[in-house]
Amino acid sequence: MWYVIGITVYILIALAIVISLLLNGIRPSKTLAWLLAIFTIPVGGILLYLMLGRNRRKQQRYSGKPRAPEHQVTPESGQKPLSKREGQISRLIEGNTGFPLTSNNQVELLQDGSQTFSRIFEALKAARESIHVQYYIFEEGALADQLLRLFAQKEAEGVEVRLIYDSIGSLSLSRSYLNQLKEAGIEVYNFLPYRFGRFLTSLNYRNHRKIIVVDGKIAFTGGINISDKYLKGGDALGMWHDMHLMIRGSAAHHLNTVFINDWELVSGNQLEIKPPAVPGVQGKTRMQILASGPNDDFSLMEKLYFTLINSARKHVYITNPYIIPNHALMTALHTAALTGVDVRLLLSEKSDSVIVKLCVRSYFERFLRSGVRIFLYPEGFLHSKIITVDDRVCTIGTANVDDRSFQHNYEVNAVVFEQETASKLREYFERDCNKSLELNYRDFSQRPWRDRLAEGVARLISPLL
Repeated sequence: MWYVIGITVYILIALAIVISLLLNGIRPSKTLAWLLAIFTIPVGGILLYLMLGRNRRKQQRYSGKPRAPEHQVTPESGQKPLSKREGQISRLIEGNTGFPLTSNNQVELLQDGSQTFSRIFEALKAARESIHVQYYIFEEGALADQLLRLFAQKEAEGVEVRLIYDSIGSLSLSRSYLNQLKEAGIEVYNFLPYRFGRFLTSLNYRNHRKIIVVDGKIAFTGGINISDKYLKGGDALGMWHDMHLMIRGSAAHHLNTVFINDWELVSGNQLEIKPPAVPGVQGKTRMQILASGPNDDFSLMEKLYFTLINSARKHVYITNPYIIPNHALMTALHTAALTGVDVRLLLSEKSDSVIVKLCVRSYFERFLRSGVRIFLYPEGFLHSKIITVDDRVCTIGTANVDDRSFQHNYEVNAVVFEQETASKLREYFERDCNKSLELNYRDFSQRPWRDRLAEGVARLISPLL
């Protein structure tokens, strides 16, 4: 009797989820994947859907759009206007985020942890008013201890220090360390903590951003988290390699606006968005900030990547450890390669997840067959998230090429419209490709059937990742 009642209730819940999937307009491939999970994994399938599958855009937790900068910046006079394709990218960003194109920026490319943290600590030590810090992974170790001491010193000097960390990405952060921060006067909040009663609704939506802003004038963003593995390795993957940006100018003010919006979300307190205090900046780099998240009306990061790929006429080079493209990006990459664009993907040979590695590799054969070139970087773990197009435009940030970054995570990327920066990134890319193993279609297509089977299974569940 109870068995029949249980089966009936389960079927009714499953049918309700099916109706929800259809009403929310989710992609057929993802719908089928969830149906497979629900009807083949008793109870567990429904729990997985409740944690990972619901569409935040249809059921937004946070109403209203984030505040955009209130103080617009007039473009530099005398600069060559953006090309038609670049203008389309810029309008996409401003029309959907409110962040306009800015022209008075200085940018510095920072490679790996040693160079990045050297510049970060230099800026932090010079702080006079405020330090805003936001990271997906904030991991204890020598680097975190050094930051704790510096934060405490700056707080004692009257500098306002605020810190946001992600409750899942920084799961290992101890209560002792957090208490030391708070005792020093630093304001600390975690993003969507996994509390009882909201665990199922918040687990899947993480803040993947990496931002530091000093005095609203100097900002840092990119792929590097707070972790000793960027300085000395420490795990089976070895040293982590990554790319970061240091920004002076109005774009730094816009990154500060992204932090302020997130601060309001986690703390409930609204900070003032002050005018950009950057009169001394003489840079001429044009760039925009794109912040995206599951509370957007559209998947903005996906649209940025799609537009960048489609704008390429000579080359599009992508560095990213997690390339699990949806149908639209697969089509864009295949089409670019088939029309003669030099399309190259640079990924790490090693991976921090077996399942993700198999998912990523499940797409390789079709890429290679269409003419996309794939390079596997052998030294440590390559964690950079970079796209460069035709030595004209490039983006560095936090977003991967997968549905998790497009649909579920809060991400931020800097888009730079400058030949010098784009050309430098192309040179770095080509240097790393020369160190890497290039895959060959014929050899890869003849890999063992066991590998192909494992990749096929991984790809089947990739819409759920």
